[in-house]
Order: sequence, then structure tokens, then C-alpha cells
Amino acid sequence: MKGNELRELSSSDLQKRADELNQELFNLRFQLHTGHLENTARIGQVRKDIARVKTILQEKQA
Repeated sequence: MKGNELRELSSSDLQKRADELNQELFNLRFQLHTGHLENTARIGQVRKDIARVKTILQEKQA
């Protein structure tokens, strides 16, 4: 998701998105350790998305 798209969301929607991404990251890490993860680059993408969401949440709170 792009930053511009995220800035249009409300704070509660951003928090929900962050929770979903954290759950996805957990699942990806679990798959990695069990040997079932096919696309290892997805972990980095999800981590960057989490950082984007957290940054925009901080901007909205300030």
C-alpha cells in the first residue's frame, strides 16, 4: 500500500491495518521456520508496510 493511500484512512483503520500486518508477519515467520514459505521477500515487504503505517499513525497523532 502506498503512503498516499494510507494517509486517507482514519486512525482506527490504520491501527486495524497494522494489526493485520503484524499477524501476517507472524504467519510468514512461522512458515519460514517450518520450511513452507515460498516467497521470502514478502517478509521484507510486510515489515516496510508496518513501518509506513506506524509512521503515518505518528503523523496523525502529532
